[in-house]
Amino acid sequence: MKEVISMAIILPKLPYAYDALEPYIDTETMTIHHDKHHATYVANVNAALEKHPEIGDDLEALLADVASIPTDIRQAVINNGGGHLNHALFWELLSPEKQEPTTQVLAAIEEAFGSFDEFKAAFTQAATTRFGSGWAWLVVNENGKLEVLSTANQDTPISQGKAPILALDVWEHAYYLKYRNVRPDYIKAFFDVINWEKVAELYSKATK
Repeated sequence: MKEVISMAIILPKLPYAYDALEPYIDTETMTIHHDKHHATYVANVNAALEKHPEIGDDLEALLADVASIPTDIRQAVINNGGGHLNHALFWELLSPEKQEPTTQVLAAIEEAFGSFDEFKAAFTQAATTRFGSGWAWLVVNENGKLEVLSTANQDTPISQGKAPILALDVWEHAYYLKYRNVRPDYIKAFFDVINWEKVAELYSKATK
């Protein structure tokens, strides 16, 4: 009987069709982004973890304590494990249907930033000014308050002790086919496809 070896980390399916986010995020970008880029992070983190089966495959736990990751695979897990977690979250934070922030999330945003418009400006600034490749985030910080930040490459706020509740991929592969080098237009479009129900779910979990 042939032994079936299953990889520890699995590429999740998109929760909607590849063309569901048109015209804001195009079909070709979604296909390449998910099937090629995300799949590569999954393959690479599995290859790294196979070298040290004793540490398991709980990426959230590992990336919350990067010093616990063996040094020979640490950067590979940060890059590719982070890449997997970030993208898996990103897909869930996008919605084909236009949504508005829930009452609870809107109240928390207004408390932290003064208004939704001020939050949007802060998030847009973080996403626009992230040099090179990275992510913009809305997180719940160690004090249970909302905070906007950006990270380089595939670094995750989990490694800073913060819980991400909204994420935007600003690597060029996320937008270049449609928006070319005009990242601000992509950021503006993102606000039309945010899954605020998912944001609310993550906020509730992070503030329990």
